[in-house]
Amino acid sequence: MCDAPILYSFRRCPYAMRARMALQASGTPYVHREIVLRDKPRAMLDVSLKGTVPVLVLPGGTVIDESIDIMHWGLAQHDPENWLARHDEALVAEFDGPFKHHLDRYKYAERYDVDPFVHCAAGLAILADLGARLTRRKYLGGTERGFTDVAIFPFVRQFAAVDADWFGEHASPSLRDWLWRLVTSALFERAMVRFPTWVQDQDGADEDLMPTSASR
Repeated sequence: MCDAPILYSFRRCPYAMRARMALQASGTPYVHREIVLRDKPRAMLDVSLKGTVPVLVLPGGTVIDESIDIMHWGLAQHDPENWLARHDEALVAEFDGPFKHHLDRYKYAERYDVDPFVHCAAGLAILADLGARLTRRKYLGGTERGFTDVAIFPFVRQFAAVDADWFGEHASPSLRDWLWRLVTSALFERAMVRFPTWVQDQDGADEDLMPTSASR
């Protein structure tokens, strides 16, 4: 286990979700350290001053602390579903940028002191384009899920959860079906397994846990 990468993660973080899904799909063994964002362990902060998840520490000491880079690293080890061939960089950038901007202000309107309906409408406009892309295909890259699907779907899931009934009425059937397929997949279920919070003690750490990889 000491030769495996260590992943600092937080179960509900959409960035950590997509990193975990890529590592699981690749079949790459890794040690899972579940953290609490309000009480970040010193071991994680020592390797990544950003203080955000996910953070992947490779056995040689290399640190990867961007979720997209973790996805690429895991799939570079093994890509059994050929995800990397279905990677739309521009679409991923749109969801990491403009869509995430509107999502945060829709979900946390009081925090940002904004009108949530303005940002809800802007997010829905982006999702309308996504739904149009999915009209004639199950996934964004064709008949099988790929890098783009997994990279953006945690944010769509988060948007849908703000008001599930409203989303069900306003999102296109193709978008809802796509989201349902990903949320109910065995891969997502495996990536969302609950782990106890990892606690570092004075001599190092408590017991590390290694998830079981599953690609389907």
